[in-house]
Parts: sequence; structure tokens; C-alpha cells
Amino acid sequence: MKKEVKIGLAGIVALVLLFLGINFLKGVNLFTTNNTYYIRFDNAKGLSKSSTVYADGYNVGIVSSIIYDYDNPGQVLVEISTDRSLRIPKGSTATLDEVMLGGCTLNMKLATNLTEAYHPGDTIQGSDASGLMSKAADIMPQLEQVVAKVDTLVSTLNRIVADPNLPLILNNAGQITENLNKSTIQLNNILGKDIPQLARTFNTAGESVTALTENLNKIDLQQTLDSVNITIGSVHQMMEQMQSTDGTSKTIRTLLCVRKTPIK
Repeated sequence: MKKEVKIGLAGIVALVLLFLGINFLKGVNLFTTNNTYYIRFDNAKGLSKSSTVYADGYNVGIVSSIIYDYDNPGQVLVEISTDRSLRIPKGSTATLDEVMLGGCTLNMKLATNLTEAYHPGDTIQGSDASGLMSKAADIMPQLEQVVAKVDTLVSTLNRIVADPNLPLILNNAGQITENLNKSTIQLNNILGKDIPQLARTFNTAGESVTALTENLNKIDLQQTLDSVNITIGSVHQMMEQMQSTDGTSKTIRTLLCVRKTPIK
């Protein structure tokens, strides 16, 4: 075999291997037949050809082509090539989720319809999903407010640190802390010495009150009241006798007799 033929065959083999390698890297399997479906979106969101197609997070195919529908402006048809064994139930949807570094991924959300399914060549209606970048765009206004507040806080801290009175304030704070410590020690001393003594004094006073109460309980109050009533009655009788003439004479004689009677 001539050298030129060998070189030509080697080149052909190299090109075939290069073609197979490129398609392998793209996820295209040339040795199996796949099903083709079309998905309609309002916005391609930077989706590129040969992007991976996921079904519930699992790799089931690739994007074969992206076609702008000139007959329906604002519509984009995405052609996908999926595994032949994949069954797409009716009611399934597809979304384009944007990624942080640009581009997006195509995710199929398969329905649970067991009776009806899309046939190869059918068109599936896609839906817009709020991906990570969309959520980040919603968060940006709030983030700007937080950054503004942080900037204000940092500026305030810088002014406080640059204040020449800051050392004096810190010194005063140290003195206040020292005074509080001394006050705490004095309070502990009071609680440890004076409080027990006051407690003992109150206990003694309580015992005295208790003893006084017991003595009062021992006094026959009814007998004392009866004696007082008898005395008051005698005084009243004496007063009545003194108000009458005979009573006055009798009283005087009684007093004289009492006076003449020697005291034993």
C-alpha cells in the first residue's frame, strides 16, 4: 500500500474520531436513536445548542436546535433530543433556569399522567421560572438598602473613633465601672453584716409581741369589766345620795365615822 493512501486513511480515521469525540462531549450518542420534541418559550434566556436537558434533575437528552418562530414573533422553538425510552406525560412542562455564571439549563417537570403522553415531534409549552438570577434581581433593591445602612453605620463609627473626646469618655466609663464595683462590695458587706442583725432584732420584737399577746389572752377580761361596772355603779349611787339632803347628811356622817375610825 502506498504511503499516500495510508496517510489518507489515517486522516479519515482521525476526522471520524474527532467527530465522534466532539459529539460525545456534546452528549450526542450516534449509536442510538433518540426522540425529538419541540418546546415553545417566550424567551430563550441565553440557552445554547447542545445544552443538557434534565428531567427532574436527571440528564435525559440535549438541545438539538434553537429556532426563532418568525411566524409568531416573540416565540422561540427549542428542539430537544431525548432518550428513546423517555415517556413525557401530557401536562408536563419545561422551564429555563438561569445560572449564576450566565446561560441557563432546561428542566423538564414530568406530570403523573399515566394514560396520555406526548408523541415524538409534538410541541410542549414551556413556562417562565424565576431562577437564581431573577431572585437575585428581586433582592438587589433590599441589598442596596442594607448596604446604605451599613455605610451610614461605618461612617458613624469612623466619626466616633476620630472624636478627640473618646479617650476622656472611655476614662469616665472606667471610673464609673470602678465606682460600681465599690458600691457592689459595700452592698455585699451590708447584706452580710447588717441584714442578719436586723433580722435578729425583728425576730426579738416578734417574740416580745407574741409574749404580750399571750399575757393578754391570760387576763380574765370579763371579770375585769364586771369589776369596773360594779365600781361605776357604786359611784353613781354615792352621787345620788349626795344630791339628796338626807343622803348628804348620811354621807357626811359616814365620812366622819370613817375618819374617826383608827387606821389599823
